[in-house]
Amino acid sequence: MIRAVCFQWWEDCFPCCIPTILWKPGEQKRSKEPSSLQCMHLAVVACGDRLEETLIMLKSAVLFSSRRLCFHIFSEDSLKPEFNKKLQEWPSSYTKKFEYNIYPITFSVGNAQEWKKLFKPCAAQRLFLPVILKDVDSLLYVDTDVLFLRPIDDIWHILKEFNSTQLAAMAPEHEIPKIGWYSRFARHPYYGTTGVNSGVMLMNLTRIRNTQFRNSVIPSGLTWEEMLYPLYQKYKNYITWGDQDLLNIIFYFNPECLYVFPCQWNYRPDHCMYGSNCKGAEEEGVSILHGNRGVYHDDKQPTFKALYEVIRDFPFEDNLFQSLYYPLQSKFLDTVHTLCGRIPQVFLKQIEKTMKKVYENRVIVYLGANHRY
Repeated sequence: MIRAVCFQWWEDCFPCCIPTILWKPGEQKRSKEPSSLQCMHLAVVACGDRLEETLIMLKSAVLFSSRRLCFHIFSEDSLKPEFNKKLQEWPSSYTKKFEYNIYPITFSVGNAQEWKKLFKPCAAQRLFLPVILKDVDSLLYVDTDVLFLRPIDDIWHILKEFNSTQLAAMAPEHEIPKIGWYSRFARHPYYGTTGVNSGVMLMNLTRIRNTQFRNSVIPSGLTWEEMLYPLYQKYKNYITWGDQDLLNIIFYFNPECLYVFPCQWNYRPDHCMYGSNCKGAEEEGVSILHGNRGVYHDDKQPTFKALYEVIRDFPFEDNLFQSLYYPLQSKFLDTVHTLCGRIPQVFLKQIEKTMKKVYENRVIVYLGANHRY
């Protein structure tokens, strides 16, 4: 018989529930699939002083996701030992949830130094992911200054919503065209009415590799790799945001290839610092936080900084509500004087829902002598 079932309120029960149940009574054990089939692939590019940001982003991914993760970390050689050291220091209950590879910064076409200096150090590396990761079918790319407030599993499901022509997904750069950057200042083609932001980019790499893209360089189509450098050469004197501008140009000429997901999947200070303008976040809460403009490290947007610091300081094995959620609520009290801080429910809704889900997944069922794995 079942000796004990840990189904109390999570605040009382969570500390005792460190192990994770692999199956429930009445369910058959799942056969093991190759890790490549189970993996949700996550890529990030880290150069310069982005080590800590990257580790906190990866930590948020591991804390909340259910399926196994495969991290693809592109970094300067000097950062590789530090990534290895820090990731191997994480407790085994979390390291068993992911595998990782660290890659050097490489560009398959054009001038490597030009690419490396485009916008921010190494940021253009993301353009070459379909070329480098030839064995990966689908991938989520994020900037280092991203935090996951719900499982990656949920954005991964969007891949199933792609139609037959779509091969990438991004969120709009802005919700209101009249105050958006692209609609006011861009000197090059861009997607839609406001452009798209490439800080969170879901990609079907197989489709990208197999597609001939319309372009403004030659009348016929070009593969992704063939198109990158000629496109850069044509527009390099007109682009401001580097590789993001190139992506906007590509999808301007190939709009049927892009799936646009709502703003809660790439929530930035612009969505609240001028007044709340992301309806999806108001209704469902922020799913992925994007702290661009360095807001995790200054006092311009204390709500964003509070989330970053609480996840950074959270001890892996502690009670999520006591050591993450409650400190977050406390820090938010100090941000109510700001426009973003006036809407704390937008930031808390998904993370609270996610914590409840994590709790449910960690419930322990002790089996008696008559029950066998």
